[in-house]
Amino acid sequence: MGSSSFGTSSGSSFSRPAPSASAKSLPKGKKRRWVKWTLWSVAALCVVGGVVLWKANSLVSRIAPNGNIFSNIVNSLPGVEKKLAGEDAGRINIVLLGMRGKGVEGGGLLADTIMVLSFHPKNGENDAARASLVSLPRDLYVTVPGTSDKQKINAVHAYGEEKGDGQGLKAMETILSEVTGQPIQYAISVNFKGFEEAVDAIGGVSVTLAEPFTEPMQFREPHVCDPAVFTVPTSPQQYENKYVTTGSGRRRLVASYPLCYNKDVECGGVFNLPAGTSVLSGEQALCYSRARVTSNDFERAKRQHAVMQAFQQKALSLGTLSDFSKMNALLNSLGDNVQTDMEAWELKRLFDLYTENKDIKLAEDTVIDNSENGLLYAPQNTGAAGYILLPKGDNYDKIHALFSSLP
Repeated sequence: MGSSSFGTSSGSSFSRPAPSASAKSLPKGKKRRWVKWTLWSVAALCVVGGVVLWKANSLVSRIAPNGNIFSNIVNSLPGVEKKLAGEDAGRINIVLLGMRGKGVEGGGLLADTIMVLSFHPKNGENDAARASLVSLPRDLYVTVPGTSDKQKINAVHAYGEEKGDGQGLKAMETILSEVTGQPIQYAISVNFKGFEEAVDAIGGVSVTLAEPFTEPMQFREPHVCDPAVFTVPTSPQQYENKYVTTGSGRRRLVASYPLCYNKDVECGGVFNLPAGTSVLSGEQALCYSRARVTSNDFERAKRQHAVMQAFQQKALSLGTLSDFSKMNALLNSLGDNVQTDMEAWELKRLFDLYTENKDIKLAEDTVIDNSENGLLYAPQNTGAAGYILLPKGDNYDKIHALFSSLP
């Protein structure tokens, strides 16, 4: 091929525009200084802007490990219209998980609390924003995504984390999409320490009880030994065994952990709340939310819903949930105790949607259980699987119907 040249459509060659008179009139030395000053100014702006953007993104990079700073910057720019997954369809589903936390031996990554928050943003003048909160029990027996293994749903997060940081959230989204029949777009997890700190950061939460509440047993129970808290060995030594059901139906022992007592005794050993209204500290709110031995997991889930609503009301009264700087400060205080797969711009968009829908109502507040009218049952003779729950009809049809009917 012959050589080519840039040209116009008529074939004439491209030529640079002549320099302006002002540019021509600059002496050579001054022109170099002007160019140098301009380059330094641009460089300085880039550095300062980069630092600001890095600071703004640093929090999210800690709690959203899969976030991309460049997409976060672009999608947060004024005039860039980008919506959350599910927003156009009118339903954003977010998994909320609570657990002891990474680094805690013998089940720190097992989900102690599993909720689905379903949010319908306001769509037009005649529509109203609404949300639904549905709890699923940790003993629901499922097939672990990507395997043929059967396990309680609370173990799915731990299985995912074995593949890499953040994969536990994705695994929970996958299994809950299957269980609910709805796309689960996002997930947020908070460990016990983060929960305590969040409650303390807003000055505690108020709960009102018709009668006294007491948990005299649970917080004296042994737990898997760790070097910091559960350090007093049981005598004789007890163990907590972890099993998995293979695709062939066989139970396989995967781990055995020695049990110890808490050297300081959690929640004072016996946790009590009087009738009437009490303002709970972070530690008290956690004890109240975790207590289950003298009741059950379903009653515990109802208490967790009550604490969450109390937190929302208190945070709203303080302006925390309507002021992004206050919300950012709260998240910053939580640091590594919170994890999500949402990117920075998605968190900001969710915050904006929340503030745009201040009249949001909790239209559905449900705990899926095994009561007479519930959607689950507890099978007998489960062998090494122990206590598990299965969906009635041995399929998820009724649970799908519940989620499809959410207002």
